[in-house]
Amino acid sequence: MPTQEQIRDSLRAVVDPELKKDIVELGMVRSIDAADDGTVSVVVSLTTPGCPIRSHFQKAVTEQVRALEGVRSVRVDFDVLSAKEKQGLQQRVQRSTLPTGALAQVNNIICVASGKGGVGKSSMTANLTAALFAEGKTAAALDADVWGYSIPRMMGVSGRPKVSAERKIIPLESHGGIKTMSIQYFLEDADQAVTWRGPMLHKAIRQFLEDVDWGELDYLLIDLPPGTGDVTMTLSQLLPQARFVIVTTPQPAAQKVAQRAAQTALRFDLEILGVIENMSGFTTPTGERFTIFGEGGGQLLADDLDVPLLGKVPLQEELRVGADTGMPIVIDDPSAPASQAILHAARGIIAATPQSVPVVPLPTAKPGAGNGGVPGMALPMAP
Repeated sequence: MPTQEQIRDSLRAVVDPELKKDIVELGMVRSIDAADDGTVSVVVSLTTPGCPIRSHFQKAVTEQVRALEGVRSVRVDFDVLSAKEKQGLQQRVQRSTLPTGALAQVNNIICVASGKGGVGKSSMTANLTAALFAEGKTAAALDADVWGYSIPRMMGVSGRPKVSAERKIIPLESHGGIKTMSIQYFLEDADQAVTWRGPMLHKAIRQFLEDVDWGELDYLLIDLPPGTGDVTMTLSQLLPQARFVIVTTPQPAAQKVAQRAAQTALRFDLEILGVIENMSGFTTPTGERFTIFGEGGGQLLADDLDVPLLGKVPLQEELRVGADTGMPIVIDDPSAPASQAILHAARGIIAATPQSVPVVPLPTAKPGAGNGGVPGMALPMAP
């Protein structure tokens, strides 16, 4: 029979999908008991009795311990961390709240940010999501720009989400399987103004992350509002594993403002994946090129941050038309210069991010029949 220490070491392969640390390091292994007949009993402490990834831990622990020589059977039981233990765990992982398991099947979370509005951040989010999908990845876009929501229009999707039997909101889909979520889906009017401040914003963003059935995703892209305000700080608390992509235009003024958004991410110890320079130049049908918004700002920002310049997206009318009509240019015309630049950036994101989480896969949930809308959900934007 293996020793308790050997069993404990084997459990270091069981990683919490959201905290990205193993259950031994997190202090979630309550006890280990090895009997002479080859039976091993392990008690794992959960953050909540109804933890949605309980079955994940049960399967992962069983498989890891069962692989040890001399083990004939494995029993996994669960209890719940006390309030004091939860507080200690929060301090160890430096989080104000502990995850609920809603994003356990999301491999990579990419926040698309900019220092100012008008640089094409939302159109880059929509097209990057479509580009990742075109590269064979499961991808979704979350519209966290509560005041300036535009992802539904750019992705060509509208309606009101349904709710699963598990009381989770089911994202709307477009273009063959790209999932989207936006505050627009819960408003009475498509272009209704939203005038929320800190507490309501925090609640809405948290519910978009925790109350939505995102399912298995390779990438969840989050379209942030411009600047360095409440939403960015909320996400830094809820998603310490998120990575940032900074969008800027080539002009020095935009590059300097974008640098502030990058500094905000770094202040919260969030990784910056790279920079995308949008509106990098315009080429006429005769081949003449004009640098309307200047030249080189994206590269300067990338050099200052010591991160790669993921792409330089040229000005192209079809990119704007696609955003207005709900057809991302990377889907409508993959060979277009703007599409090629965005696809190049998406491949750079894929190359820089893990393609799987080192844990036993979760079983695929089968959502129940929707109830036709979201009444009854604790959403601050629900009518």
